[in-house]
Amino acid sequence: MDKNKEGIKYLQEGKFQEAIKYFSEAIEENPNDATAYINFGNVLVAVNESERAEKFFKRAIEIDEVASAAYYCLGNMYYEKEKYEEAVKEFEKAQKTGVDNQDLYFMMGMCFVQLGNPKLAIPYLQRSVELNEHDIEARFQYGLALAQSEVYEEAVKQFQIVINNDSNHADAYYNLGVAYLGYYENTVKAEEMFNRALEIQPDHVLSGYGIKMIEKMRETSN
Repeated sequence: MDKNKEGIKYLQEGKFQEAIKYFSEAIEENPNDATAYINFGNVLVAVNESERAEKFFKRAIEIDEVASAAYYCLGNMYYEKEKYEEAVKEFEKAQKTGVDNQDLYFMMGMCFVQLGNPKLAIPYLQRSVELNEHDIEARFQYGLALAQSEVYEEAVKQFQIVINNDSNHADAYYNLGVAYLGYYENTVKAEEMFNRALEIQPDHVLSGYGIKMIEKMRETSN
């Protein structure tokens, strides 16, 4: 019996005590198996014992310096704890040791977004979208990073793709409104976007502010 496989099965089913039992046995039988420590760490994360989980992930790395899953798991854990700089470092190590998937690039991009550096986020979010063009959240975040970096034309293109795929994405309509108002100076189109956001989400405060801003601009020009 593969104790790690059994443990993963129970972990996926949310049966954490059973999962812990099998991962503990896997470690006892083979204390130099990095995978068992990573799996045990994931159970601890699931039951909100992140400090203990960190020790298991780091133990896995001590055993195997190229245990990419351990770096990735640490990165996710640090991100959830809002330790974004630490998270980036772990994600970079995961990438260097072999992780090359959409989720990794998305998380790296989001770290830089949270750190207030959208320009650094752009290449990672772009790569995330390239690897999974159907991930609407990744595309929206990519568009947002572009807009925050004043790359408006490409941002508009991305937001347009978002609403083409999700006609109820209020935030995408709002950001299109901001771009049409601030960059293209097209109040008619901006108003249309803000109104659409409010139709979807009546309490979308920022879109309400956008409409009021346009009304004041019209009053001033008359």
